[in-house]
This record gives sequence, C-alpha cells and structure tokens, in this order.
Amino acid sequence: MTLDRSIAFIFLILCIVYSYTAFISMEASLLPFERNMSFLPNTMPKWLGVLGILCSLVVIFNTGPEHAHKPGDGDINYRRLGDYKIGQALMLIGAMLAYALLLRTLGFLAATSLFLAGGSAILGERNLKLMIPISIAAAFFIWYLVQEVLGIFLRPWPFFLG
Repeated sequence: MTLDRSIAFIFLILCIVYSYTAFISMEASLLPFERNMSFLPNTMPKWLGVLGILCSLVVIFNTGPEHAHKPGDGDINYRRLGDYKIGQALMLIGAMLAYALLLRTLGFLAATSLFLAGGSAILGERNLKLMIPISIAAAFFIWYLVQEVLGIFLRPWPFFLG
C-alpha cells in the first residue's frame, strides 16, 4: 500500500466515524422546532463527513503503483528536508497556539488582528501600512458575521472591559 493510500484509508476511517456521529447522535439532540428547518446545526457536519468519505475513496482508487508518476519539481524530497521552510511552519503553529491561549484574555478582535498580522509577517509580508488595516478589518468582518449574522455570541473585547 502506498503512502497516499494509507493516509486516505486513515482519513476514510476518521470520516466514517465523524459521519456516524453527525448522522446518529445529533438527530436526538434536535429541538422540536429545528426538525423542520432546512439548515440544521448538524447539516454541515453531515456534508463534511460525506465529502470526506468521497474524497478519500477517490484517492484510494486513483493512486497506487499503476498510477505512480516520476518524481518532479513539486514532490517533497525527504532527504532534503532542511531546504524547506520548516521554521516558518513551526512559527505558524506557535502563533496558532498563542492565538488559542490569548483569545479569552485579549478578546476576539485584538487576538485575531494580532494573529493575522503576525501570521502574515511570518509568511514574509513586510508592508505594515497594508498588513495592519487588513488584519483589523478582517477581524471586525469575521466578528460581525459570527455575532450579528449567525447570532453566536463572541466576546469582542478583553475580559476586563466586558
């Protein structure tokens, strides 16, 4: 079994378990008025599970020795991992962890703006005049969509201000 197929097989098992959870266990927790709605809280998990199963099956059936290709420029050479930007990836993972830890203390707007600006700086953006306003505007836009459009409470300010 090739690496692609083995990863797709693991992904298939995860998607089957996720779909089972979305289809079976979430049906019982619906409120009476939610049963006739067109978009339910479990609609997206159902579709994500089904699409994940389909994608993993496509990878399982369309890869293997008969579909093997010659190594090209886009392939990862495992003998030369030092040539890749692993430091950037680790710094982004660290920024994600810091974002998760600072979300409650700083509030959504400040934590998200800092994460977006810091993430773009890690990836190489150096134009602060462009980076900071875009990250602040994106944080406000996301907060507005979640808070006002979806109706999910999201604490915008730090805990000591609200």
